[in-house]
Amino acid sequence: MSTNQQNLTIVKDAHFDIYPAESVAIVGTSGAGKSTLMALLSGLDIASSGDVALFGQSLSALDDEQRAAIRSESVGFIFQNFLLIPSLSALDNVTLPCLLRGEPEDRTRATSLLNAVGLGERLHHTPAQLSGGEQQRVAIARAFMIQPKILFADEPTGNLDQKTAAVVIELLFRLNEEFGTTLVLVTHDPELAQRCQRRLHMSEGQIEEVGS
Repeated sequence: MSTNQQNLTIVKDAHFDIYPAESVAIVGTSGAGKSTLMALLSGLDIASSGDVALFGQSLSALDDEQRAAIRSESVGFIFQNFLLIPSLSALDNVTLPCLLRGEPEDRTRATSLLNAVGLGERLHHTPAQLSGGEQQRVAIARAFMIQPKILFADEPTGNLDQKTAAVVIELLFRLNEEFGTTLVLVTHDPELAQRCQRRLHMSEGQIEEVGS
């Protein structure tokens, strides 16, 4: 990664594997490169050197369209700022991945997911009519809409109060158990990190696995 003045190395000398149905927390101080690492692992960004293999495929060997196809088919995302569509209801936000894949909206499944996250009475509310915690739960339901093989979540509890964060943590791991989805979570939340099977600590672009 570069600027006009200098080249910046965000992630260096990293080598690790993440296995199916595993839960992995990426922890470290602000600016350590955690979100950059998640973007590289998911194929949103491509490393300037080295390679990332996702589902056995080298991401650097694929073009943008091919990487997008993998994400559409098998990858879920929960972003810190939710990234819900303001003009759409909770239900329509959750069915959006169907449209992006060129498939019919599965409103039955979307309703079931929203019920699972406790929003069965809020199906037709827009994001502006929902609290931050409710918007985050919509984002979780949307992420599980396609039954992803792997879910990347960037600070999924970062904008939530302690009580709501605890609810979201339970939802993540309950849905993970139900669908067998691999979880990769960038977090400052020690409770969330402790719930994961493995923790990777980032410092100055380097990654070290820390004990349980």
